Amino acid sequence: MAIEKNTVVSLSYKMYDEKNNLIDQTVDEPMVYLHGGYDGIFPVVEEALHGKNIGDTVDMHLSVEDAFGEIDADLIRVEDIKNLPETPKVGLIFEGEDETGEIGLYRVTEIADGKAVLDGNHPFAGMKIRFVAEVVAVRPATNEELAHGHAHSHGHHH
Repeated sequence: MAIEKNTVVSLSYKMYDEKNNLIDQTVDEPMVYLHGGYDGIFPVVEEALHGKNIGDTVDMHLSVEDAFGEIDADLIRVEDIKNLPETPKVGLIFEGEDETGEIGLYRVTEIADGKAVLDGNHPFAGMKIRFVAEVVAVRPATNEELAHGHAHSHGHHH
């Protein structure tokens, strides 16, 4: 079965930075997404995968805009350590609220003088990415998956 709109696609992938350093990959389970404009994968990758079959591969270079986007300076802030939910260390990720009350994930990137720099950007924001993937499975989406707009995997709950 070829990848087309409303199919559930399973991929084994590796992502590399501009210097070809491996920065992310599937490990135990493939990445699974609903194909056809449901925002489950980068749109340019989805486009390249359309019509592919099990065993086919894509190897493509994504611009910053086509990958995780530019770094948004508004998502970086400095907080007093005593205002944080736990003792921070560089690399710690926790949920936080922005000025509008929206909840997001923040990563501690620096600590100095009793203050921590918190970054709400994706860790790969601002990076050009090489995306290499192999199609490991393709199946028709269920009516429930189409209604929800995403693939359901084992143990899926809403």
